[in-house]
Amino acid sequence: MSFLSRIMVLKRKAHFNADARGGLSTGAMRFQGTRKKAGNQARNRLIIIIACFSVVYSIIGGRLIQYGLTGSFAVASIGPNVNQVASRPDILDRNGEVLATDIRTVSLYAEPHKIVDPDEAVELLSTVLPDIDPKTTYDKLTNKSHFQWLRRQLTPKQQSEILALGIPGIGFRPSKRRFYPAGDITSHVVGYVNVDNRGIGGMEKYLDQQGLADLAELGMTGSPLEPVKLSIDLRVQAIVNQEMHQGLVDFDAIAAAGVVLDVNTGEVLAMASLPDFDPNNPGATIDHNPKGTHNDMNRMSAGIFEMGSTFKTFTTAMALDSGKVNMNSTFDARRPLYIGGRTIHDFHATRRILSTTDVFIHSSNIGSAKMADIVGIDGHREFLTRLGLLTRMQTELPEVASPSQPKVWKKIHSMTIAFGHGAATTPLQTAVAAAALLNGGKLINPTFLPRTEEQANEIAQLVVKPQTVENMRTLFRANVLDGSGSRANIPGFFVGGKTGTAEKVVNGRYAGNVRFNAFVSAFPINNPKYVVLVIVDEPKKAKQGCGVTAGCNAGVLAGNIIRRAAPLLGVKPQFGPDGSALLVSY
Repeated sequence: MSFLSRIMVLKRKAHFNADARGGLSTGAMRFQGTRKKAGNQARNRLIIIIACFSVVYSIIGGRLIQYGLTGSFAVASIGPNVNQVASRPDILDRNGEVLATDIRTVSLYAEPHKIVDPDEAVELLSTVLPDIDPKTTYDKLTNKSHFQWLRRQLTPKQQSEILALGIPGIGFRPSKRRFYPAGDITSHVVGYVNVDNRGIGGMEKYLDQQGLADLAELGMTGSPLEPVKLSIDLRVQAIVNQEMHQGLVDFDAIAAAGVVLDVNTGEVLAMASLPDFDPNNPGATIDHNPKGTHNDMNRMSAGIFEMGSTFKTFTTAMALDSGKVNMNSTFDARRPLYIGGRTIHDFHATRRILSTTDVFIHSSNIGSAKMADIVGIDGHREFLTRLGLLTRMQTELPEVASPSQPKVWKKIHSMTIAFGHGAATTPLQTAVAAAALLNGGKLINPTFLPRTEEQANEIAQLVVKPQTVENMRTLFRANVLDGSGSRANIPGFFVGGKTGTAEKVVNGRYAGNVRFNAFVSAFPINNPKYVVLVIVDEPKKAKQGCGVTAGCNAGVLAGNIIRRAAPLLGVKPQFGPDGSALLVSY
């Protein structure tokens, strides 16, 4: 073996011995590192996959739990929970009967960018909502915005049918709709709300003005609110409403209205104005009156009228309270009065000298004008202002009109206003002023909220003397027994009252055949508890044996209200001279 070959053999042996002593070879080590790295990567990938699956299933599980805890109404609807929609408090009558409440509903909306076929969507929606406007709806579905309202306040049936259509991009949002169980019976008092549940009129608007609207803006009306109780008695309200409806038919009038007022507290127990509307569907019932009058106008508080001879109540009270006239005073009514180029005469002329009682019973324009002349212009204006007849009435109801009067009072103005021509006020103010003349002389602002007699006395203003009150009670009763108010004489309830037949102004002149009639009454007149005032606007039809004056229509309606409502108000009928019941045998 050559030297070189021996050297190569020795080097191989030395390398083998070194590997045996020092461990694995370099190649082996390299293989072992590669295998370890691949194992680590596989383990990391597995951990990542497990983590991803855990997150996904945790989200799914969380959503399932959320849906399980959420009510079916919110699950089926897209949008915020119904409890987050602004609520309104229930409105109740004085006995706890519900007059207004919130009910749950949904509103339909579209997301135009998700609509696949607008034409098909419009066609499908019209099968459930036949009154939907196709062009407007199509424009909304093709709008560039991401949200469009299609229909507010759907019924549950409509929602179910639209869901069954399966239109992509169509959804529902929960909302609340105001419901009025009494319908048009309380429409002018309770009022109504718009599609956003905001008060538009009546006590609904009053609630918003008291801070409810501000709370809604701040999102603080999600939870149920404390109910609001009114002074209205739904039973009496229904009676007044029914009688006004009957009056429109019986007397072919364009409008009729009535109010029942507690004389000692100022509480309005009932107030109706016809024509009226359905607050559950105001859009379809307001301004749809065949007689052409506005049916959303509350004539008792928002309409001003010349109240005719009912103003003689205040003229007589003014004269008596001034001390310049007493019950034994006389007034010459044999001839008309001529003043300022005008003639004042009596509708039912007696052409004789009249006592104070006769002036009231026969409704003498001449006698009333002379009473006003005795008191004087300044005294007359001051007295009517004192009774609140010439200033805007203060009450909760937003719909209150301001009275009108001459800018400068002259003698002719004072003498005509004495019998109800020349100054206009609201019927409700007339009832309130009459109550002050019968309840002991206390002027109490009317209220549509409960009020005790003690609370009323704290705000009452004494406006006439006690003797004036006694005299006015006597005159009211005499007019029903022997005067124009006889058709309101309901046996057992001691009704007193005063009629008012006013000619309406047509084309700037008083029209003798167009009348505004009123009757203001109280019962029981020996100790008055309630005032009832009724107006009939432009009656054209008379009952047999009667004309179209106030006693024949407004007086009849007031009597009907008293006969039906008095027992509900706790006023028991009394018969006989000593007030005891009479037993009649047949």
